Amino acid sequence: MITNRWIDKRRPHWDRLTALLTAADARGLGSLQHGELKEMAFLYRQIASDLSALRQDGSAPALATYLNQLLARAHNFVYSGRKGGPMIALRFLWYDYPHVIRKMQPLLLASLVLFLAGGMLGSLLTLAKPEFMRHLLGPDMVATIEHHKMWTDSVTSMAPQASSGIMTNNLSVTFLTFASGIAAGLGTLYMIGWNGVLLGVVGAACAQAQMSVSLWSFVAPHGSLELPAIILSGAAGMRLGQGLLFPGSYSRRHSIADAGRDAVRLMAGVIPMLIVAGTLEGFFSPSKAPVALKFLVGSCLFTALMFWWYAPREREPELGQETRPA
Repeated sequence: MITNRWIDKRRPHWDRLTALLTAADARGLGSLQHGELKEMAFLYRQIASDLSALRQDGSAPALATYLNQLLARAHNFVYSGRKGGPMIALRFLWYDYPHVIRKMQPLLLASLVLFLAGGMLGSLLTLAKPEFMRHLLGPDMVATIEHHKMWTDSVTSMAPQASSGIMTNNLSVTFLTFASGIAAGLGTLYMIGWNGVLLGVVGAACAQAQMSVSLWSFVAPHGSLELPAIILSGAAGMRLGQGLLFPGSYSRRHSIADAGRDAVRLMAGVIPMLIVAGTLEGFFSPSKAPVALKFLVGSCLFTALMFWWYAPREREPELGQETRPA
């Protein structure tokens, strides 16, 4: 039953949402800080739960009407959307995306460490047990490596089709890695570790065949974007698992929803990275371009990527806010 004590405990939340809505009405939604926007969304969900409790109890119809009106007023702000367009997307990628990267930094590091650990394990298993490498890569690819040939030579003869197929495959792998996070993060951990193992096996096999330069000059141009994209998808999947396993002060449903928003925002940057990487992998990486040029292109792309993620912006608006005139 709804008691006065319960009402007194919940009323500060109702008053706080009222204050935020009053400020948004007076000065516009863009006047609120990022933390205030998140607080508004959190209060909206909490008060919706309060309204549900009041309706089930039925002892305070006037209060239920008040909360229903408050939520109706808040709904237009919480679920308001800005008109889309190329400039909105570009502004998100330039200003907001670095904020997402910094927020997810611990998970990015965890994803990177797991990938590198998988690569080290794959290399050690290849060196210690050659039959593991043969089983994993298959006889055709092993035979190609033993004859000191790159299995990628055939790509250049069908570059447009290969590029399209590579993009599709890379998008499938990264989004599967991300989506697997809903299984308490276990699927994502497996995908990241397994991709690391595969790269480690191929790297060790090529090193044994004295083909390291051929391999890494092929990987460098597109891998400077493709490998970070895999790390990003791993961090996004881990964020889903984190939201499921560690809801904190949120209900589990709301925690997963919040984690999903973070993960989707992180994955938004993966798509343009994989488009560029797939184009390079189909046309430039397997080409007869000088080895030094391939490493130079890879280095420049990775430097540009780090600048995008971490360079200070002259002006970086808060997430979810419009750019306002100075």
